[in-house]
Amino acid sequence: MKFGKNICILNVGGTKYAFTREVIKDFPLRRVSRLHSCSSEKEVLEVCDDYDRERNEFFFDRHSEAFVFIMLYVRSGKLRFVPRMCELSFYNEMIYWGLESSHLEFCCQRRLDDRMSDTYTYFSEEDGRAEEESRVGDEESDVRGSFAERANPGWLERMRRTFEEPASSVAAQILASVSVIFVIISMVILCASTLPDWDTAKNNTVEEHRIIEAVCIGWFTAECIVRFIVSRDKCEFVRRPLNIIDLLAITPYYVSVAMTGLTGENPQLQRAGVTLRVLRMMRIFWLIKLARHFLGLQTLGLTLRRCYREMVMLLVFVCVAMAIFSALAQLLEHGLDLESSNEDYASIPAACWWVIISMTTVGYGDMYPITMPGRVLGGVCVVSGIVLLALPITFIYHSFVQCYHELKFRSARCVRSLSAEFLN
Repeated sequence: MKFGKNICILNVGGTKYAFTREVIKDFPLRRVSRLHSCSSEKEVLEVCDDYDRERNEFFFDRHSEAFVFIMLYVRSGKLRFVPRMCELSFYNEMIYWGLESSHLEFCCQRRLDDRMSDTYTYFSEEDGRAEEESRVGDEESDVRGSFAERANPGWLERMRRTFEEPASSVAAQILASVSVIFVIISMVILCASTLPDWDTAKNNTVEEHRIIEAVCIGWFTAECIVRFIVSRDKCEFVRRPLNIIDLLAITPYYVSVAMTGLTGENPQLQRAGVTLRVLRMMRIFWLIKLARHFLGLQTLGLTLRRCYREMVMLLVFVCVAMAIFSALAQLLEHGLDLESSNEDYASIPAACWWVIISMTTVGYGDMYPITMPGRVLGGVCVVSGIVLLALPITFIYHSFVQCYHELKFRSARCVRSLSAEFLN
């Protein structure tokens, strides 16, 4: 530095720090040390925001409290986040002064990694939705045809939001409520049809349940068709899991009606009735349709999608432990040819069932070891199951909480827009 006084003053957000030129030269922060190599005020202004030559004061319009923690790092060598300050904002301050994430303490590095991962996931989903809306908007202009040209340009979009987003309008909420009612009615009829007295009562009535079933199926069919018509991307609509479940739940009804009309009383063809009853039982998956209307089910689905690695890890833990303990249990209870051989453990696959119910601490009591080594192994199996199952649960729990707050925020945003629409 070939100008100014020997004492240099750094003014960071109103807080002043005084250093000599020698300290500035070897300062740990790259931006500050660059001041020593500046030979003119023009070069100085490339490093700081302003410069007072008379007082030899360098102004930095940065977060003063963040710089306090950075100066603590310069003195003590430990860098931690500022309380009540966003991790990403503090990271921006670090980059400005020439620090990297590796300078942070390990606990703060994990916080920063988690926040950056969450931010990346959020903006990736937002960018994906924006690209999809832009792409679909271009496609709709080419595909709508003469009918769409005569209609209101926003008609299809309003219909789509009414059927796909239950919180988008009052009409969408009413439609969602009706759909939930039909799902509940259909499930009640499905459960009641398995009661022992159902067949006897059915013969003495006009089989009102068939009429109710037909009405429910008709509603779900009409809803599925309309949602397909107003969807932005027909191929994407068909690939969605909830829509596949709708199709699998509706199709067996029409297949059974067609088979009944074709087979009549033919005993050879009536054998297909078993398969049809199995297919009709798939209506129980209509309960998953409630995920469109309830935040808890949406949170569960999003958590399972984001935590599939942890779920696979949990499955691997269980499989490895099951293989080890089932082999040892079969050996200790049956394989040693003792007088008190336990026939329940005659094979390793049979012992696998005992390992599963022991590791999950269910303990039905249908199988239990009778030898002392087998009982010791059972205790070890139970304790191991508790430990192994608890390891990934922490990650899944934190992901569940994060997904819940994220979906709750989106739901609150939709409710605010709905309230504004209703008041206007």
